Amino acid sequence: MDLWLQVLLVILKAAIAMHALLLGAALTTWVERKGSAMIQNRIGANRASIIFGDLAGIWNTLVADPVKAIMKEDFVPKGTTQFMHSLAPFMGVFPVLISFAVIPFGPPIHIQHLEIPNIFGPTIIINNFDINLQVANLDVGVLYILAMGSLAVYGTVIAGWVSGNKFALLGSLRASAQMISYEITLGISIIGLLASYGSLDLNEIVRLQSGTVWGFLPKWGIFMSPFNLIAFLIFFTSAMAETKRSPFDLPESESELVAGYFTEYSGMKFLLFWLGEFAEIVVASAFVVVLFFGGWQIPYYDITQLKIGSFAIGPLLGVAAFGAKVAFFCVLQVIIRWTVPRFRYDQLLRLCWNYMLPIAIVNLVCSVAFMLATQ
Repeated sequence: MDLWLQVLLVILKAAIAMHALLLGAALTTWVERKGSAMIQNRIGANRASIIFGDLAGIWNTLVADPVKAIMKEDFVPKGTTQFMHSLAPFMGVFPVLISFAVIPFGPPIHIQHLEIPNIFGPTIIINNFDINLQVANLDVGVLYILAMGSLAVYGTVIAGWVSGNKFALLGSLRASAQMISYEITLGISIIGLLASYGSLDLNEIVRLQSGTVWGFLPKWGIFMSPFNLIAFLIFFTSAMAETKRSPFDLPESESELVAGYFTEYSGMKFLLFWLGEFAEIVVASAFVVVLFFGGWQIPYYDITQLKIGSFAIGPLLGVAAFGAKVAFFCVLQVIIRWTVPRFRYDQLLRLCWNYMLPIAIVNLVCSVAFMLATQ
């Protein structure tokens, strides 16, 4: 395949992945508004139900709020610059967006034969070519996502520092301590799982989860070992703490600290922080699905071989299955947020260092011992 065609293909996949991530983040915002209203037995966002009727509130979320944020005054505190003040929300959302680049959101599309007219030269002929539904196929995709997640700490720290506000600075320090602490349990919890896969390539990890295990269960990561359930619980809890969501929203504590580390932000800059938080929910859910729940795999079916006539429907089914799984975990995080009360800060760190970290280490040893015993 010509170089320009490969570049065009990467740009197209990046546009699709970016659109899917941002749309997922926006829809999760709406789900949170309506979901919290249902849990608290109230109406919820319904003021701009112009088009969608029963889906009242989606217009507020996707149109009215962005317009309101764009029209707000961009306030910059005294003693800082526009560049530094804008750098924090950029550093908060950029690592989240690019971390989605290594997530495989569907099975490869196989092109047996394709002819593309070329007005600048001979017809381009493509034979036996696979298009991975993934922007960047890295051999170390797991490490890449963990590394990008750790960079988000800089956004919170810079936001509190450039604000010139002592309370915002305290919020940023709380955020950095929380995120760094739970990154440790997040990484340790999946080492045993990755050892059983023998790979850090997310595409390979999804492919290894086809078939069945224990005779009847889908060969998903969570079922491959009795210790992987504990790994999933620790990983999912740590991922929620990384996204700074209730009951782990101590850096913000909206009902107590105004807005924590982004107290001095308004308009589109505030909306960027908000968007980054919900994009983190989507990325964390996608990461959980890829590692523990088969990614785009459908239980008991090899969808890569499904066809209607000469048209392969496997990629469409795979993308739909992956989207449904990710949506489930996004909604689950919203439900947890409005069900479980917030921790105190000392309880938050004690949960990580005194309980989750020792359990993660013991579970890692047991997972590796189980893997060696069953080989």
